[in-house]
Amino acid sequence: MRAAMVDPKHNQQPGMTYEQAGVSIAAGNALVKAIAPIARATARPGADPELGGFGGFFDPLAAGYRDPLLVAATDGVGTKLKLAIDTGRHETVGIDLVAMCVNDLIVQGAEPLFFLDYFATGKLEPHIAAVVVQGIADGCKQAGCALIGGETAEMPGLYSKGDYDLAGFAVGAVERGEQLTGAKVAVGDVLIGLASSGVHSNGFSLVRRIVEDRGFALDRPAPFDHARLLGAALLAPTRIYVKSLLPLVRRGLIKALSHITGGGLLENIPRVLPEGAHARVDTAAWEQPALFAWLQGQGRIEPGEMARTFNCGIGMVAVVAAADVANVIEQLTEAGETAFVIGAIDAGPRGCTVFGPGDGWHAMQPWEATHAA
Repeated sequence: MRAAMVDPKHNQQPGMTYEQAGVSIAAGNALVKAIAPIARATARPGADPELGGFGGFFDPLAAGYRDPLLVAATDGVGTKLKLAIDTGRHETVGIDLVAMCVNDLIVQGAEPLFFLDYFATGKLEPHIAAVVVQGIADGCKQAGCALIGGETAEMPGLYSKGDYDLAGFAVGAVERGEQLTGAKVAVGDVLIGLASSGVHSNGFSLVRRIVEDRGFALDRPAPFDHARLLGAALLAPTRIYVKSLLPLVRRGLIKALSHITGGGLLENIPRVLPEGAHARVDTAAWEQPALFAWLQGQGRIEPGEMARTFNCGIGMVAVVAAADVANVIEQLTEAGETAFVIGAIDAGPRGCTVFGPGDGWHAMQPWEATHAA
């Protein structure tokens, strides 16, 4: 067999390292060390939030459950991250990440138990990653769940300089037989809307398009609120409704919940309705927030498209029996929520109709938009 030829000059070159390829193991280790106390601060019964293992343990029995069903949810923050990167404001996108997952758990009647995150970037900037993870921990505290692990991926060549992405994974529990499925929703039930804190984490591709096309500066006062910079106003973190709603769910006062995310009021409410139930939402029941009025005006967005794209000031919708409305609103108010009666359940094809008068939502005449599930 002929021997392979060896280039002596090649042998003189130093061996390649992972760091030369753009990945710093030391930076990753430093990040884990920095965020370990942040994770420990989210501890709750049943969880051991120590980082560094290959997985995280959770004991539902230690959390007080007898016969739990586990409910899982995963989500991201979407292009809202681009605003955080462009403005250098990374403190609250972690809250958004948790909110998008845990709000999807509470609508099933589940208490969020633990959370894991995935942070991916081209070049790890530990100080930015630590700020993001602190936001995740803040969100976990708001939701009452433990941050028990995560993954940091440094992938040069896949992300542009300064960019990063987030994904979140949450698991919750509900006692068997107490889960919310929407099966108990009936004609005559009432829709209660819980106020949002802003755009939350959906529709930002359109938001960014409006800002860019109209030439608005993110570091200038918001046209609709001169007390805040536009970037800060748009980055207001998604409201987490878990602690306000969980006691009402456990008392059987709520028949169904709908988290208003992508698809807006129009397409999310039908997801929790049984056949023969049609939701009707009257937009005159609450004042359109100035932020949404500004977006609608600048984008010349039709009212029906607003109802299909944004939460429009309502981040969560609860379906309750008519006899329980006053009690539920009183308890939500005591828990710090702003709640409105925004509609009712009528007989009809499974779906939703959102309607409004001619003097609101930039409408020239009364309007309505319908979505059939």
